[in-house]
Amino acid sequence: MKLRIIFCVALALLLGQPVLTEATGGKSGGATALIPSNATLDEISNLAKTGNSDAQFHLGKRYYSGQGVVQNYKQALYWYRKAAEQNNEMAQGYLGVMYYTGLGVAQDYIQAAFWYRKAAEQGVAAAQKNLGHMYGSGEGVAQDYVQAVFWLRKSADQGYANAQNDLGNMYKEGHGVARDDAQAVFLYRKAAGQGNAVGQYNLAIMYDIGRGINQDNAQAVFWYRKSAEQDYARAQNGLGTMYQHGRGTAQDDAQAVFWYRKAADQGNADAQSNLGWMCENGRGVAQDYAQAIMWFREAAEQGGAFGQVNLGAMYDDGKGVAQDKKMAVYWYRKAAEQGDATGQTRLGVMYFEGTGVAQDYEQAVYWYRKAAEQGNAVAQFDLGYMYHAGKGVAQDNAQAIFWYGKAADQGYAHAQDNLNTLLQ
Repeated sequence: MKLRIIFCVALALLLGQPVLTEATGGKSGGATALIPSNATLDEISNLAKTGNSDAQFHLGKRYYSGQGVVQNYKQALYWYRKAAEQNNEMAQGYLGVMYYTGLGVAQDYIQAAFWYRKAAEQGVAAAQKNLGHMYGSGEGVAQDYVQAVFWLRKSADQGYANAQNDLGNMYKEGHGVARDDAQAVFLYRKAAGQGNAVGQYNLAIMYDIGRGINQDNAQAVFWYRKSAEQDYARAQNGLGTMYQHGRGTAQDDAQAVFWYRKAADQGNADAQSNLGWMCENGRGVAQDYAQAIMWFREAAEQGGAFGQVNLGAMYDDGKGVAQDKKMAVYWYRKAAEQGDATGQTRLGVMYFEGTGVAQDYEQAVYWYRKAAEQGNAVAQFDLGYMYHAGKGVAQDNAQAIFWYGKAADQGYAHAQDNLNTLLQ
Protein backbone atom coordinates (compact mmCIF):
# COMPACT_ATOMS: atom_id res chain seq x y z
CA MET A 1 0.00 0.00 0.00
CA LYS A 2 1.19 3.47 -0.78
CA LEU A 3 1.35 5.62 2.33
CA ARG A 4 0.38 9.20 1.71
CA ILE A 5 1.35 11.73 4.31
CA ILE A 6 0.26 15.22 3.34
CA PHE A 7 2.83 17.94 3.75
CA CYS A 8 0.87 21.12 4.38
CA VAL A 9 2.71 23.96 2.69
CA ALA A 10 2.14 27.45 3.94
CA LEU A 11 -0.58 28.51 1.56
CA ALA A 12 -2.52 25.28 1.81
CA LEU A 13 -3.13 25.88 5.52
CA LEU A 14 -3.99 29.54 4.99
CA LEU A 15 -6.81 28.93 2.57
CA GLY A 16 -9.61 28.32 5.05
CA GLN A 17 -12.26 30.93 5.71
CA PRO A 18 -10.78 33.74 7.79
CA VAL A 19 -11.82 33.71 11.42
CA LEU A 20 -12.19 36.75 13.59
CA THR A 21 -12.99 36.51 17.27
CA GLU A 22 -13.61 39.18 19.88
CA ALA A 23 -11.16 37.41 22.16
CA THR A 24 -8.33 38.96 20.16
CA GLY A 25 -9.69 42.47 20.02
CA GLY A 26 -7.90 45.03 22.12
CA LYS A 27 -9.54 48.42 22.57
CA SER A 28 -12.85 49.36 20.95
CA GLY A 29 -12.87 52.19 18.45
CA GLY A 30 -15.26 55.09 18.08
CA ALA A 31 -17.92 56.19 20.57
CA THR A 32 -18.41 53.07 22.63
CA ALA A 33 -20.09 51.77 25.75
CA LEU A 34 -19.99 48.35 27.33
CA ILE A 35 -22.87 46.21 26.10
CA PRO A 36 -24.17 43.89 28.83
CA SER A 37 -24.34 40.25 27.79
CA ASN A 38 -28.02 40.19 28.70
CA ALA A 39 -28.92 43.32 26.75
CA THR A 40 -32.05 42.92 24.68
CA LEU A 41 -32.14 43.39 20.95
CA ASP A 42 -34.22 46.55 21.37
CA GLU A 43 -31.73 48.01 23.83
CA ILE A 44 -28.80 47.30 21.51
CA SER A 45 -30.72 48.60 18.48
CA ASN A 46 -31.71 51.83 20.21
CA LEU A 47 -28.16 52.46 21.36
CA ALA A 48 -26.80 51.67 17.89
CA LYS A 49 -29.14 54.24 16.35
CA THR A 50 -27.62 56.92 18.58
CA GLY A 51 -24.30 56.27 16.88
CA ASN A 52 -22.67 54.09 19.53
CA SER A 53 -20.11 52.01 17.64
CA ASP A 54 -19.96 49.20 20.19
CA ALA A 55 -23.73 48.75 19.97
CA GLN A 56 -23.54 48.93 16.18
CA PHE A 57 -20.92 46.19 16.17
CA HIS A 58 -22.97 43.97 18.49
CA LEU A 59 -26.12 44.56 16.48
CA GLY A 60 -24.18 43.51 13.38
CA LYS A 61 -23.13 40.34 15.21
CA ARG A 62 -26.74 39.59 16.11
CA TYR A 63 -27.77 39.82 12.48
CA TYR A 64 -24.73 37.85 11.37
CA SER A 65 -25.41 34.93 13.71
CA GLY A 66 -29.20 35.13 13.80
CA GLN A 67 -29.15 35.55 17.58
CA GLY A 68 -32.58 36.79 18.65
CA VAL A 69 -33.30 37.99 15.13
CA VAL A 70 -33.74 36.52 11.67
CA GLN A 71 -30.26 36.05 10.21
CA ASN A 72 -29.61 38.81 7.70
CA TYR A 73 -26.13 39.30 6.25
CA LYS A 74 -27.02 42.57 4.57
CA GLN A 75 -28.14 44.04 7.88
CA ALA A 76 -25.00 42.64 9.52
CA LEU A 77 -22.91 44.33 6.86
CA TYR A 78 -24.81 47.60 7.35
CA TRP A 79 -24.15 47.78 11.08
CA TYR A 80 -20.58 46.51 10.85
CA ARG A 81 -19.88 49.28 8.37
CA LYS A 82 -21.46 51.90 10.63
CA ALA A 83 -19.17 50.84 13.47
CA ALA A 84 -16.13 50.33 11.27
CA GLU A 85 -16.39 53.84 9.88
CA GLN A 86 -16.14 55.06 13.47
CA ASN A 87 -12.89 53.13 13.78
CA ASN A 88 -14.28 50.21 15.79
CA GLU A 89 -11.52 47.68 15.23
CA MET A 90 -13.62 44.57 15.76
CA ALA A 91 -16.23 45.77 13.29
CA GLN A 92 -13.46 46.49 10.80
CA GLY A 93 -12.24 42.94 11.13
CA TYR A 94 -15.70 41.45 10.72
CA LEU A 95 -16.39 43.71 7.74
CA GLY A 96 -13.22 42.28 6.18
CA VAL A 97 -14.63 38.77 6.70
CA MET A 98 -17.89 39.77 4.98
CA TYR A 99 -16.02 41.04 1.93
CA TYR A 100 -13.70 38.03 1.90
CA THR A 101 -16.50 35.48 2.02
CA GLY A 102 -19.01 37.45 -0.05
CA LEU A 103 -21.69 37.30 2.66
CA GLY A 104 -24.20 40.13 2.28
CA VAL A 105 -22.03 41.81 -0.34
CA ALA A 106 -20.23 40.95 -3.57
CA GLN A 107 -16.97 39.17 -2.78
CA ASP A 108 -14.17 41.71 -2.93
CA TYR A 109 -10.66 40.76 -1.79
CA ILE A 110 -9.39 44.34 -2.14
CA GLN A 111 -12.02 45.58 0.30
CA ALA A 112 -11.36 42.61 2.56
CA ALA A 113 -7.67 43.48 2.72
CA PHE A 114 -8.53 47.15 3.28
CA TRP A 115 -10.65 46.42 6.34
CA TYR A 116 -8.36 43.72 7.69
CA ARG A 117 -5.53 46.25 7.58
CA LYS A 118 -7.60 48.80 9.48
CA ALA A 119 -8.24 46.28 12.24
CA ALA A 120 -4.74 44.82 12.12
CA GLU A 121 -3.16 48.24 12.62
CA GLN A 122 -5.22 48.56 15.79
CA GLY A 123 -3.84 45.28 17.07
CA VAL A 124 -6.63 42.79 16.33
CA ALA A 125 -4.73 39.50 16.21
CA ALA A 126 -7.23 37.64 14.02
CA ALA A 127 -7.22 40.49 11.50
CA GLN A 128 -3.42 40.47 11.49
CA LYS A 129 -3.50 36.75 10.73
CA ASN A 130 -6.06 37.26 7.96
CA LEU A 131 -4.05 40.10 6.42
CA GLY A 132 -0.99 37.84 6.53
CA HIS A 133 -3.02 35.25 4.66
CA MET A 134 -3.94 37.81 1.99
CA TYR A 135 -0.28 38.66 1.44
CA GLY A 136 0.66 34.98 1.36
CA SER A 137 -1.97 34.10 -1.23
CA GLY A 138 -1.87 37.34 -3.22
CA GLU A 139 -5.60 37.93 -2.70
CA GLY A 140 -6.52 41.61 -2.76
CA VAL A 141 -2.86 42.62 -2.53
CA ALA A 142 0.29 41.80 -4.44
CA GLN A 143 1.71 38.54 -3.13
CA ASP A 144 4.46 39.34 -0.66
CA TYR A 145 5.77 36.63 1.66
CA VAL A 146 7.78 39.12 3.70
CA GLN A 147 4.64 41.09 4.49
CA ALA A 148 2.82 37.84 5.17
CA VAL A 149 5.44 36.90 7.74
CA PHE A 150 5.31 40.40 9.23
CA TRP A 151 1.59 40.24 9.94
CA LEU A 152 1.55 36.60 10.96
CA ARG A 153 4.31 37.35 13.47
CA LYS A 154 2.34 40.30 14.85
CA SER A 155 -0.59 37.97 15.43
CA ALA A 156 1.48 35.03 16.68
CA ASP A 157 3.23 37.25 19.21
CA GLN A 158 -0.18 37.95 20.73
CA GLY A 159 -0.62 34.20 21.22
CA TYR A 160 -3.08 33.68 18.35
CA ALA A 161 -2.82 29.95 17.64
CA ASN A 162 -3.89 30.05 13.98
CA ALA A 163 -1.15 32.57 13.27
CA GLN A 164 1.44 30.55 15.17
CA ASN A 165 0.63 27.55 13.01
CA ASP A 166 0.72 29.54 9.79
CA LEU A 167 3.96 31.29 10.71
CA GLY A 168 5.36 27.82 11.37
CA ASN A 169 4.45 26.92 7.80
CA MET A 170 6.36 29.93 6.51
CA TYR A 171 9.48 28.80 8.38
CA LYS A 172 9.05 25.21 7.18
CA GLU A 173 8.76 26.25 3.55
CA GLY A 174 11.18 29.20 3.67
CA HIS A 175 8.58 31.69 2.47
CA GLY A 176 9.45 35.26 3.42
CA VAL A 177 12.00 34.03 5.93
CA ALA A 178 15.00 31.71 5.95
CA ARG A 179 13.87 28.10 6.15
CA ASP A 180 14.16 26.90 9.74
CA ASP A 181 12.57 23.58 10.65
CA ALA A 182 13.37 23.97 14.35
CA GLN A 183 11.55 27.31 14.44
CA ALA A 184 8.63 25.73 12.58
CA VAL A 185 8.45 23.02 15.25
CA PHE A 186 8.61 25.68 17.98
CA LEU A 187 5.65 27.53 16.48
CA TYR A 188 3.64 24.39 15.76
CA ARG A 189 4.15 23.39 19.38
CA LYS A 190 2.90 26.80 20.52
CA ALA A 191 -0.26 26.37 18.47
CA ALA A 192 -0.68 22.72 19.41
CA GLY A 193 -0.37 23.52 23.10
CA GLN A 194 -3.38 25.80 22.75
CA GLY A 195 -5.41 22.96 21.28
CA ASN A 196 -5.13 24.08 17.65
CA ALA A 197 -5.91 20.95 15.62
CA VAL A 198 -3.93 21.97 12.55
CA GLY A 199 -0.90 22.87 14.67
CA GLN A 200 -1.16 19.48 16.39
CA TYR A 201 -1.27 17.75 13.01
CA ASN A 202 1.72 19.69 11.71
CA LEU A 203 3.70 18.92 14.86
CA ALA A 204 2.84 15.23 14.38
CA ILE A 205 4.14 15.41 10.81
CA MET A 206 7.44 16.87 11.99
CA TYR A 207 7.85 14.05 14.54
CA ASP A 208 6.78 11.51 11.91
CA ILE A 209 9.42 12.52 9.36
CA GLY A 210 12.04 13.90 11.74
CA ARG A 211 12.16 17.47 10.50
CA GLY A 212 13.36 20.09 12.97
CA ILE A 213 13.26 17.52 15.75
CA ASN A 214 14.37 13.94 16.35
CA GLN A 215 12.11 11.44 14.61
CA ASP A 216 9.74 9.95 17.19
CA ASN A 217 6.84 7.72 16.16
CA ALA A 218 5.30 7.70 19.63
CA GLN A 219 5.16 11.50 19.71
CA ALA A 220 3.79 11.52 16.18
CA VAL A 221 0.98 9.20 17.30
CA PHE A 222 0.36 11.38 20.36
CA TRP A 223 -0.15 14.54 18.31
CA TYR A 224 -2.01 12.84 15.47
CA ARG A 225 -4.43 11.56 18.12
CA LYS A 226 -4.84 14.97 19.74
CA SER A 227 -5.76 16.45 16.38
CA ALA A 228 -7.81 13.47 15.21
CA GLU A 229 -9.94 13.61 18.35
CA GLN A 230 -10.87 17.15 17.30
CA ASP A 231 -12.16 15.62 14.06
CA TYR A 232 -9.34 16.94 11.87
CA ALA A 233 -9.49 14.64 8.85
CA ARG A 234 -5.83 14.76 7.86
CA ALA A 235 -4.79 13.78 11.36
CA GLN A 236 -7.34 10.95 11.38
CA ASN A 237 -5.80 9.63 8.18
CA GLY A 238 -2.30 10.03 9.64
CA LEU A 239 -3.28 8.17 12.79
CA GLY A 240 -4.77 5.43 10.64
CA THR A 241 -1.46 4.96 8.84
CA MET A 242 0.35 4.65 12.16
CA TYR A 243 -2.02 1.88 13.27
CA GLN A 244 -1.85 0.14 9.89
CA HIS A 245 1.94 0.00 9.88
CA GLY A 246 2.46 -0.39 13.63
CA ARG A 247 4.52 2.77 13.95
CA GLY A 248 4.54 4.33 17.42
CA THR A 249 1.71 2.04 18.46
CA ALA A 250 0.75 -1.62 18.29
CA GLN A 251 -0.21 -2.65 14.75
CA ASP A 252 -4.01 -2.74 14.56
CA ASP A 253 -5.85 -2.93 11.24
CA ALA A 254 -9.24 -2.48 12.89
CA GLN A 255 -8.11 0.82 14.43
CA ALA A 256 -6.60 1.85 11.11
CA VAL A 257 -9.95 1.24 9.41
CA PHE A 258 -11.74 3.13 12.20
CA TRP A 259 -9.65 6.28 11.69
CA TYR A 260 -9.55 6.02 7.90
CA ARG A 261 -13.34 5.84 7.90
CA LYS A 262 -13.61 8.91 10.15
CA ALA A 263 -11.52 10.91 7.69
CA ALA A 264 -13.06 9.33 4.58
CA ASP A 265 -16.55 10.29 5.74
CA GLN A 266 -15.34 13.90 5.81
CA GLY A 267 -14.23 13.63 2.19
CA ASN A 268 -10.49 13.25 2.72
CA ALA A 269 -9.21 11.69 -0.51
CA ASP A 270 -6.14 10.06 1.01
CA ALA A 271 -8.23 8.36 3.68
CA GLN A 272 -10.77 7.25 1.08
CA SER A 273 -7.97 5.66 -0.92
CA ASN A 274 -6.52 4.03 2.19
CA LEU A 275 -9.92 2.71 3.28
CA GLY A 276 -10.49 1.38 -0.23
CA TRP A 277 -7.20 -0.48 -0.05
CA MET A 278 -8.18 -2.01 3.30
CA CYS A 279 -11.51 -3.15 1.80
CA GLU A 280 -9.79 -4.55 -1.28
CA ASN A 281 -7.33 -6.56 0.77
CA GLY A 282 -9.57 -7.53 3.68
CA ARG A 283 -7.43 -5.76 6.26
CA GLY A 284 -9.35 -4.76 9.40
CA VAL A 285 -12.61 -5.30 7.53
CA ALA A 286 -14.20 -8.05 5.47
CA GLN A 287 -12.83 -8.10 1.93
CA ASP A 288 -15.30 -6.22 -0.27
CA TYR A 289 -14.36 -5.18 -3.80
CA ALA A 290 -17.56 -3.17 -4.23
CA GLN A 291 -16.70 -1.07 -1.18
CA ALA A 292 -13.12 -0.75 -2.36
CA ILE A 293 -14.26 0.57 -5.72
CA MET A 294 -16.68 2.98 -4.06
CA TRP A 295 -13.95 4.51 -1.92
CA PHE A 296 -11.36 4.54 -4.71
CA ARG A 297 -13.87 6.32 -6.93
CA GLU A 298 -14.71 8.87 -4.23
CA ALA A 299 -11.02 9.69 -3.96
CA ALA A 300 -10.34 9.54 -7.70
CA GLU A 301 -13.16 11.89 -8.62
CA GLN A 302 -11.81 14.59 -6.34
CA GLY A 303 -8.34 14.26 -7.84
CA GLY A 304 -6.69 11.85 -5.40
CA ALA A 305 -3.87 10.23 -7.37
CA PHE A 306 -3.66 7.17 -5.10
CA GLY A 307 -7.39 6.58 -5.61
CA GLN A 308 -7.02 7.05 -9.36
CA VAL A 309 -4.24 4.47 -9.57
CA ASN A 310 -6.14 1.97 -7.49
CA LEU A 311 -9.39 2.49 -9.37
CA GLY A 312 -7.44 1.99 -12.59
CA ALA A 313 -6.03 -1.25 -11.19
CA MET A 314 -9.52 -2.52 -10.35
CA TYR A 315 -10.58 -1.94 -13.96
CA ASP A 316 -7.30 -3.40 -15.19
CA ASP A 317 -7.79 -6.61 -13.20
CA GLY A 318 -11.58 -6.79 -13.36
CA LYS A 319 -11.91 -6.82 -9.57
CA GLY A 320 -15.41 -5.86 -8.44
CA VAL A 321 -16.14 -4.40 -11.86
CA ALA A 322 -16.16 -5.64 -15.44
CA GLN A 323 -12.60 -5.63 -16.78
CA ASP A 324 -12.10 -2.54 -18.90
CA LYS A 325 -8.57 -1.76 -20.07
CA LYS A 326 -9.59 1.59 -21.56
CA MET A 327 -10.97 2.73 -18.22
CA ALA A 328 -7.78 1.48 -16.58
CA VAL A 329 -5.77 3.65 -18.96
CA TYR A 330 -8.09 6.59 -18.26
CA TRP A 331 -7.49 6.48 -14.51
CA TYR A 332 -3.78 5.66 -14.77
CA ARG A 333 -3.39 8.70 -17.00
CA LYS A 334 -5.23 10.92 -14.50
CA ALA A 335 -2.76 9.90 -11.81
CA ALA A 336 0.26 10.03 -14.13
CA GLU A 337 -0.52 13.58 -15.23
CA GLN A 338 -0.45 14.62 -11.57
CA GLY A 339 3.08 13.25 -11.30
CA ASP A 340 2.18 10.03 -9.48
CA ALA A 341 5.03 7.60 -10.16
CA THR A 342 2.91 4.46 -9.84
CA GLY A 343 0.37 5.86 -12.29
CA GLN A 344 3.17 6.79 -14.69
CA THR A 345 4.66 3.30 -14.49
CA ARG A 346 1.34 1.58 -15.07
CA LEU A 347 0.48 3.87 -17.96
CA GLY A 348 3.87 3.04 -19.47
CA VAL A 349 3.05 -0.66 -19.17
CA MET A 350 -0.26 -0.13 -20.98
CA TYR A 351 1.55 1.59 -23.86
CA PHE A 352 4.19 -1.13 -23.90
CA GLU A 353 1.61 -3.91 -24.07
CA GLY A 354 -0.90 -2.06 -26.23
CA THR A 355 -3.73 -2.80 -23.81
CA GLY A 356 -6.48 -0.18 -23.58
CA VAL A 357 -4.44 2.03 -25.89
CA ALA A 358 -2.54 1.62 -29.16
CA GLN A 359 0.90 0.10 -28.59
CA ASP A 360 3.50 2.85 -28.54
CA TYR A 361 7.01 2.12 -27.26
CA GLU A 362 8.03 5.77 -27.34
CA GLN A 363 5.13 6.68 -25.06
CA ALA A 364 6.05 3.76 -22.84
CA VAL A 365 9.60 5.11 -22.56
CA TYR A 366 8.23 8.60 -21.87
CA TRP A 367 6.15 7.47 -18.89
CA TYR A 368 8.74 5.01 -17.58
CA ARG A 369 11.28 7.83 -17.54
CA LYS A 370 8.92 10.14 -15.65
CA ALA A 371 8.47 7.53 -12.93
CA ALA A 372 12.09 6.34 -12.95
CA GLU A 373 13.35 9.86 -12.32
CA GLN A 374 11.17 9.92 -9.20
CA GLY A 375 12.87 6.76 -7.95
CA ASN A 376 10.24 4.15 -8.84
CA ALA A 377 12.19 0.88 -8.99
CA VAL A 378 9.78 -0.89 -11.35
CA ALA A 379 9.96 2.01 -13.79
CA GLN A 380 13.74 2.09 -13.53
CA PHE A 381 13.85 -1.59 -14.43
CA ASP A 382 11.39 -1.12 -17.29
CA LEU A 383 13.32 1.84 -18.66
CA GLY A 384 16.54 -0.16 -18.43
CA TYR A 385 14.85 -2.93 -20.42
CA MET A 386 13.77 -0.46 -23.14
CA TYR A 387 17.38 0.66 -23.55
CA HIS A 388 18.57 -2.95 -23.39
CA ALA A 389 16.14 -4.06 -26.11
CA GLY A 390 16.18 -0.85 -28.12
CA LYS A 391 12.40 -0.39 -27.91
CA GLY A 392 11.13 3.17 -28.21
CA VAL A 393 14.69 4.42 -27.86
CA ALA A 394 18.05 3.75 -29.46
CA GLN A 395 19.65 0.60 -28.04
CA ASP A 396 22.14 1.66 -25.39
CA ASN A 397 23.72 -0.82 -22.98
CA ALA A 398 25.30 1.94 -20.91
CA GLN A 399 21.89 3.45 -20.24
CA ALA A 400 20.46 0.00 -19.62
CA ILE A 401 23.18 -0.66 -17.03
CA PHE A 402 22.52 2.73 -15.45
CA TRP A 403 18.79 2.16 -14.96
CA TYR A 404 19.10 -1.51 -14.02
CA GLY A 405 21.63 -0.40 -11.44
CA LYS A 406 19.22 2.18 -10.03
CA ALA A 407 16.52 -0.46 -9.63
CA ALA A 408 18.96 -3.06 -8.27
CA ASP A 409 20.12 -0.58 -5.63
CA GLN A 410 16.55 -0.63 -4.33
CA GLY A 411 16.56 -4.41 -4.11
CA TYR A 412 14.71 -5.14 -7.36
CA ALA A 413 15.86 -8.71 -8.09
CA HIS A 414 15.05 -8.82 -11.82
CA ALA A 415 17.12 -5.70 -12.32
CA GLN A 416 20.09 -7.32 -10.60
CA ASP A 417 19.74 -10.41 -12.82
CA ASN A 418 19.71 -8.33 -16.01
CA LEU A 419 22.56 -6.19 -14.75
CA ASN A 420 24.65 -9.31 -14.10
CA THR A 421 23.94 -10.52 -17.64
CA LEU A 422 25.06 -7.23 -19.18
CA LEU A 423 28.18 -7.02 -17.03
CA GLN A 424 29.44 -10.55 -17.85
